[in-house]
Amino acid sequence: MESSSDDDFVILTCTNPNPIEAEAEAEAESESKHKKEILISTKDILSWDLSTILCSQTLQIHANRNRLIEQSSYFRGLLRGSFSESHLDCISIQWSLETFVDVLKCIYGCPLHITPNNFIPLFEGALYFGVEMLLLKCKTWFSEVSSSEGSASLRLQLDDLIHIWKFGLECANDFLPELCVSFLARNFMWAMSSKLFGDVPYHLLLSCIEHPHLTVDSEMHLSDALLVWVDANAKQLENFILTSKDCHGIFRQIRVSLLPLWFAAGKRRSCHFSELSKESVDSIFKLMSVPPINSMNGLGDGDLHNLRVRLTEYSKKVNLSGCPQITLAILLLSLLPSSYSIDPTLRKSVKNFTMNFGRLEREQCPISKGLPMLSFELVQEVDISKCPRLHLEAAITCFSKSFPSIRTLKAAYLLNFKTTTLHQLVQKCPLLCEVDLTIDISPLIPAQVSVASSSAAIAPLLSNKSVSVREHPEDVLSLKKSGLLLSNITKLTLEGRTDLCDLDLQYISKFCPSLHDLNLKGCISVTDVGISNLICNCMKLHSIVVCDTSFGKNSVLALCSGISSNYGNSSADDVGWNCNSLISNLQKLHIGGCKSVDETSLLELLSQTKMLKSLCLRDTQLVDQALHCFSGSSLETLDISNTMVSAAALAHVVHGNPGLKCLNARGCRNIFRQESNTSGGENYYLYKDLYLELGNCKLVEISLGWGFSYLSLEALQPAIMSLRSITVGLGGSLSEDALKQLPAACPMLESVILHFQVISDTVIMNILAYLRNLRVLALCYCLGDISMLSFSLSMQNLRKLRLERVTPWMTNNDLVILTQNCANLVELSLLGCKLLNSDSQKIISHGCPGLISIHLEECGEVTANGVSSLLDCAAIEDLLLRHNGPGIQKTFIFDAASKLPMLRKISLDVCDASEGDFDIPDYAEKCFLSTVKIARCKSQRCNFTLSAHRTPVHEETLVLVWNSKNLLRTVVKERL
Repeated sequence: MESSSDDDFVILTCTNPNPIEAEAEAEAESESKHKKEILISTKDILSWDLSTILCSQTLQIHANRNRLIEQSSYFRGLLRGSFSESHLDCISIQWSLETFVDVLKCIYGCPLHITPNNFIPLFEGALYFGVEMLLLKCKTWFSEVSSSEGSASLRLQLDDLIHIWKFGLECANDFLPELCVSFLARNFMWAMSSKLFGDVPYHLLLSCIEHPHLTVDSEMHLSDALLVWVDANAKQLENFILTSKDCHGIFRQIRVSLLPLWFAAGKRRSCHFSELSKESVDSIFKLMSVPPINSMNGLGDGDLHNLRVRLTEYSKKVNLSGCPQITLAILLLSLLPSSYSIDPTLRKSVKNFTMNFGRLEREQCPISKGLPMLSFELVQEVDISKCPRLHLEAAITCFSKSFPSIRTLKAAYLLNFKTTTLHQLVQKCPLLCEVDLTIDISPLIPAQVSVASSSAAIAPLLSNKSVSVREHPEDVLSLKKSGLLLSNITKLTLEGRTDLCDLDLQYISKFCPSLHDLNLKGCISVTDVGISNLICNCMKLHSIVVCDTSFGKNSVLALCSGISSNYGNSSADDVGWNCNSLISNLQKLHIGGCKSVDETSLLELLSQTKMLKSLCLRDTQLVDQALHCFSGSSLETLDISNTMVSAAALAHVVHGNPGLKCLNARGCRNIFRQESNTSGGENYYLYKDLYLELGNCKLVEISLGWGFSYLSLEALQPAIMSLRSITVGLGGSLSEDALKQLPAACPMLESVILHFQVISDTVIMNILAYLRNLRVLALCYCLGDISMLSFSLSMQNLRKLRLERVTPWMTNNDLVILTQNCANLVELSLLGCKLLNSDSQKIISHGCPGLISIHLEECGEVTANGVSSLLDCAAIEDLLLRHNGPGIQKTFIFDAASKLPMLRKISLDVCDASEGDFDIPDYAEKCFLSTVKIARCKSQRCNFTLSAHRTPVHEETLVLVWNSKNLLRTVVKERL
């Protein structure tokens, strides 16, 4: 502050072009005049009333002349130079009043709060008035904000960043644009999720994606972001392309060899990405043509920069999911210094390692002997799902070296990931909290099939040795004494793993004492006793998913019993019911399809649940009495499909759980229970209360059948405005008027699935025209007169389409139109389109190149001449071809698995075999396959004709299921 004794003042007169209006027009004239012109002094700057100052039209400020000269080059030249103003006592300032007041406050050493909103005015004011102190404060603030991590950096919004970047260019200040580019590069994942991402200027975007700190979870995310940006700037780019042929040069920054196969294949019809799509698919298949162990031979001799997974010191997630081309060599190349991708001598060391790893013991692993692995301290999540060529043991060693903070590993759909590999994982990565080892659920769920015969073939032993689960001590104390660390895993997903046995569960329960969330869905090889023992030892569980397992009375008893330190040493039969049981604190319980749970057990189970948020009881022996015993009030998700509950019992639960968001009551016949002496109109009132109760909820998903009608939909009006998914099944009856009103009633719908409904062209067109967020559409066994007019609208957002027994008139020409309008489909199911022929294959593969699931059944002569064009859908994971013509070659299963690197599930019918049967690949030839289903038919004489014509009827299904241990061959009576 200036000295009070110094009276060398100058008056600065500032005119405010936009003064804040007075609060009342009727104020006293003297007060109004006072607000129009205010006189203040910098001596009192700390006590200035800014709200009053900014209301004035003219502000006169008494300021110390010397202080202005010392701190501002503008006033130094003005007050000390040869200008006429140098000797004046009053100087006029033409500047924003608010900003100039802040400039003065900085000059006189007052605290100044810089925000994204006032940064540019302050910076501009600092430049104009030459206040170096303010300029330094602005630069320091922006450096800190643009360099900080986490919530601090997000104070800067994307529109702020764009304005600051443009301002930096206008004032020829390299400092600001450089920081903006660096910030955008490091926070690219955050920026691409903004609605304003399309407003990012071209040169800012180009500089960002060329920046060495560009941080994305995967190349797919970068590609998606650039496609969104190009679509948002299509018109501007048309003009820009006249002066620059490299307008789409931004796409050349994408490392196309590292894109997921399904993503690359699906962009083949993109007007902006088609060439890169072809280049990417060709590159991926070229990489996959090289044996995975010595794949370094196939990477070429030049700079391998474009084969390095994009990692920076700011990376938090690494997503390689869906990349069958990823091998140990590519992973190592990405985790070593960049010199290894250029120097032939250094590259040779990587090649030698990849060639010899399979023959080396772990303690001899060259990684542990000092290869200069880079460390990415911030990486906490890695996703290697659907990367079948990646050597898991070696990859885990790499993760332990380069990602020391890893807490989440997703390794879904990898059959070679064993329990022994899990043990190695938790020992090498001790901070791991979440592991996902999901694989496809076997179709051989005991409660759903009738087995005629079954046999198993043991898988060949792998060359690399691993510690056997059976070699580990069985109790926690022994584990500690042996030096083996207990894991920190809190969430473990083992869904679908048929290679698990009770001893594996026992081992898991010992080294995962902190387990909170367990998913064993579809693990059909573990027993009720095995599950109950695991529950007894995992005392912190709050989420259990055991659908379609042997979960039964023992497991229920374990959940409902008191927990003590020695509980693991007690058998379930010795422990009584206890109100302080594990079930009382459980938040998620899914036991759908568990037929071993009887009514009594369900009654006891539900009577003790207090905290449940998600409950699945589908296909169980659930009755009203058990549901009435449910006393929880926190349910958000409830699945009681295919049970015997009534509308009254369900209404009771809904009434006590107003936060319910997802309900599946499809297949519950008793909801529409009709007494012999009750008319249809009166019957509605038996379940009206259910829909009135549901009307008080805010539903996101709903699946109903019996009893669901137009009146039900009317009662649900308040609850379904935010509905995302609706399924109407057998027994539901929505009128045409109700279906027409669906888009207006539920404008946010993303999934519409209709079974056995009466539909029309008007209904379908209305759904497709107004539900712009629609991703899933299924019309199954619906009645009504629909034509190709229903699908004449563009549906570029649609991802999954099922047309089953609703389009028998569909021809190849119709299919062309359909695929043109649904070019981005990833799943397509057609049933009963009998006019299609072999040309349909090419139409499908050309029109929807990104398909990962194709189901064609009873579709004319689609496979009468074999299967070739369908295999052009390079990313297919699930293929079903049944009763489409007897032209499929005997070696088709092996051929398809060889040509489709992501193929896991295939379903055929012997009726379509050109040579009467199909060859079964052995374990080495199966590639990525996990399930093969081959249905067999038998001829049956038709009794309604005089001719000897015989029609094929189903006889049995041969099911082949591979896991990490064996191949299980099973013949079942059902058609799977």
